[in-house]
Amino acid sequence: MNLQEMLDQAASGTIHIEEGWGQGRATYGGLVAGLMHSALRSQLPESGPPLRSLTVNFVAPVTPGEAAADVQLLRSGRSATQGMVQLRQDDTVVAAALAAFGAPRESSLTVPPSVVMPTLPEPKSIDPFPYLPGQTPDFFQHVEMRLADGRFPYSGASTSHMQGWMRFREAPPVFDERHFVSLADSWPPAVIQMLAQPAPGSSMTWTLELLGDVTAEPDAHFAYAVHTDQAADGYAHTDARIWHPDGSLVAISRQTVSVFG
Repeated sequence: MNLQEMLDQAASGTIHIEEGWGQGRATYGGLVAGLMHSALRSQLPESGPPLRSLTVNFVAPVTPGEAAADVQLLRSGRSATQGMVQLRQDDTVVAAALAAFGAPRESSLTVPPSVVMPTLPEPKSIDPFPYLPGQTPDFFQHVEMRLADGRFPYSGASTSHMQGWMRFREAPPVFDERHFVSLADSWPPAVIQMLAQPAPGSSMTWTLELLGDVTAEPDAHFAYAVHTDQAADGYAHTDARIWHPDGSLVAISRQTVSVFG
C-alpha cells in the first residue's frame, strides 16, 4: 500500500500504517499527520475551506498496523471550521491533532511575507539524502531531501540551520493539501547536526500554518529553510518556512523537539 492508498483509506474511516515509514521506533510524523488530516478532511464538504493551521501532538510512538481515528468537528461556521482527531492504537492515544480550516474573506489588510525565499542551487545539482537501510530512517526511501545549506545530522556542526529542497521520491498521482502535510515534516530536526554521534530524539509538537495554495505538480520540489530559535535542557525549538515551486511562501512550520544527547 503506497502513500496515496493510505491517504484514501484514511478518508474512508480506516487507517492502516504500512511498514517502511519508520523514524526510529516510531512512524514518520508527517505520515501520521497526513493520515489524521485526511480522516478529518473527509468530514468536510469536498469544496470545503482550505486548511489554515494544523497542530499535532505526538503522544507515543505510532507503529505499523491498524489505527483508529476519532474525528470530532468542533464548530463549523460560514467561513471557518475547526476539528480534532485522536489517533488510537490498542486503546491508547498515540497522536492528537487540532485543525482550523478557513475560507478566504474580504479584508483591507495585506502584509507581505517578511522572509524571502533563499537563493538555492537547482535541485538536480544537489545529491539527495541517501537512503541506507539500517542506517538512515526508513521513510527516507519515500522522501527526497536535497541539502543546500547546513550540515548532515550527527556531523558535529557549529550551525543549527538547514536550507534545501524536498519532494516525494515516487510522485503521487496528484499533489494536494493531504500530500503537503505528509511531506512538510520530512526534514530532520536542524539541531541534531550539532551532535557528533547519533542520539535519540523526536518531535513532541508540530504546528503547520498554511498561507496559500499548496497544490502543485506531483514531482515538483518545494523549498525549505529552518533555523533553531533556542535549544537547552534536552529540548529544541525550531522555526521553518516552506515555499511553493512558484516561489511563493505557503507555510510556516514550528516544532518542539526532544533531544537526548
